[in-house]
Amino acid sequence: MTVSVIIPTWNRAGPLARALESVLDQAQPPDEIIVVDDGSTDDTRAMIERHFAGVRYHYQPNRGVSSARNTGIGMARSDWIALLDSDDQWRPQKLRLQTQALVSHPEYRVCHTDEIWIRNGRRVNPMKKHTKRGGYIFQHCLPRCVISPSSILIHREVLSCIGMFDESLPACEDYDLWLRLCARYPVLYLDEPQVIKHGGHRDQLSRHHWGMDRFRIQALEKLLQHTDLTPADRRASAQMLLEKASIVVQGAEKRGNRQLVREYRSKMEYYAAMNMPAHKDASTMSRRPSRGST
Repeated sequence: MTVSVIIPTWNRAGPLARALESVLDQAQPPDEIIVVDDGSTDDTRAMIERHFAGVRYHYQPNRGVSSARNTGIGMARSDWIALLDSDDQWRPQKLRLQTQALVSHPEYRVCHTDEIWIRNGRRVNPMKKHTKRGGYIFQHCLPRCVISPSSILIHREVLSCIGMFDESLPACEDYDLWLRLCARYPVLYLDEPQVIKHGGHRDQLSRHHWGMDRFRIQALEKLLQHTDLTPADRRASAQMLLEKASIVVQGAEKRGNRQLVREYRSKMEYYAAMNMPAHKDASTMSRRPSRGST
């Protein structure tokens, strides 16, 4: 199996060098490494040219991380795609363990791993709600993003089937993609930390957008309108949307944003009143969606 590594970046020349070193240190090297520079104004290009001559470098005007990932996936020559955020790094056995697991379990088209969290230079322990798992994990994905993009190894045909990252979402684009993926496919999970995830820095998306649940609600609405879900998954998705909309309403009330309160209360009324007739006919929704095939 061939593997392309996609690293989107924006003004992170220092962390990017660390990320690239972790890819080059892999016990099983990838077939290619693609860096998509999303409009950096630092010395990212010069740093790559000086120290990483074998890396495929692509510059584009700043359009966001989803666009950068999608560009890299479109450039990739391999059957399997590995993503790595430019502020994260891999442990040396990451790709070897994942490819071995996928060869041993050819029914899977997606594999992710556990991770180590570093916040402001110190290791922290994830809470129980962040526990990762494998199999059909759709409902486990509803409350929050439980798959790290930097841990994923995915067959490109899966992305051809479910679609790419949603470039209209300013944040929570990974949450959106994993919901679409896990509604259809089981995921293989390696219960070993193979990613070191660095957080706490100023340029994280969560620091730039208040009310992150607004974007999760947008993803859930799209899911309910356009994805063939089982009845149980559809009910769980609508219920999660109601819970997250309630949180947004509470926050908007505290801020005195009456327009936002009206907008999200209207959403709540609509999805509470749906009572789950699906967006498709009953015969379509009575069957379980086809999973795991490409």
